[in-house]
Amino acid sequence: MNIILGIIVVLGCVVGGFVIHGGNPMALMSPIEVLIICGASLGAMIIGNPLSVTIGVVKSAGALMTPSKFNKTFYLELLTLLYDILNKTRREGLMAIEGDIEEPETSPLFANYPEILKDHHIVEFICDYLRIMVAGNMAPHELEALMEQELDGHHQEASVIPGAIQNAADGLPGFGIVAAVLGVVITMSKIGGPPSEIGASVAAALVGTLLGILFAYGFIGPFASYLNGKVRDESRAYECVKAVLVASMNGVPPQVAVEFGRKVLFHSVRPSFKELEEQYRASKK
Repeated sequence: MNIILGIIVVLGCVVGGFVIHGGNPMALMSPIEVLIICGASLGAMIIGNPLSVTIGVVKSAGALMTPSKFNKTFYLELLTLLYDILNKTRREGLMAIEGDIEEPETSPLFANYPEILKDHHIVEFICDYLRIMVAGNMAPHELEALMEQELDGHHQEASVIPGAIQNAADGLPGFGIVAAVLGVVITMSKIGGPPSEIGASVAAALVGTLLGILFAYGFIGPFASYLNGKVRDESRAYECVKAVLVASMNGVPPQVAVEFGRKVLFHSVRPSFKELEEQYRASKK
């Protein structure tokens, strides 16, 4: 919703201001300039990135229209799941969760948390490190270091697509100038012709510069920032899991270990202590 609202505000202010000053909005309609700018930008992206990244950029358009799933409800489920797992290991031993982590899709423990099960990557992350804990041959600081290495790699990988979009945004003003220069070249060939025709050519050339800057700072750059925000939100979820599991390996009781994870969350999505307590009670019914 905020994406659509932002687009309306950007176009409304730019085009509206132009019209208020007496401009004809149809003068801004220049399909050839759009073709030059967007086509050249796409070509540069293809040159500068593996094909998989370019395909990922195209697929990421769908993520622009969906809100982040990492909200308070998601974290309530995640923290309660971690509490249940650690509580079970405390009562029955680490070997008691072996079946749960080998096949989480059929585990009664995981079945209580459908939102978490939908995220295959975070389920895999949890289960991988629980397997290491079950094996019992790694010190807490070693487990934490391994988690940090994996999370660093995950963050770099997830940032590739937003980075490619940001690079495209950075290049758009330059391609706008290219379109403008091409328009000037065409205009120079019309010198000596009717002033109205020369004026229209100059206007079309200037529209190229305008569109390049508008696309870069009004749309593509903000799109990259939005996707970076989603990457940041996802990374925070993994940091939450890391904090809980490391605390547990250091001998912290389950309820306190979960509190370690709760504290690393951003305030906008962090469940309160009371909300988490109520979620614990609800999960036991």
